Amino acid sequence: MNKAELVDAMAAKGDMPKAAAKRALEAFIEATKEGLKKEQRVSLPGFATFKVVERPAGTARNVRTGETIKVPAKNVVKFKAGTTLLDSVQ
Repeated sequence: MNKAELVDAMAAKGDMPKAAAKRALEAFIEATKEGLKKEQRVSLPGFATFKVVERPAGTARNVRTGETIKVPAKNVVKFKAGTTLLDSVQ
């Protein structure tokens, strides 16, 4: 499902115009980004939790040359599915 299909589904299930569904989806995405930038945990009980975790620095190997390279530490977003979501796909 792509963004347009998701907007269509939200509009149908929420009994609202597509424009309102699109604004709601974009507002959710922006609010989630802002929360994660502040390193806050974004939790939707039963659906999912998003949080920022630090990936430590390490080393990797270039498979073509065999050369070892250093990989710097960085922040990444971690997604954990909620139990209701997991149960719905079983």
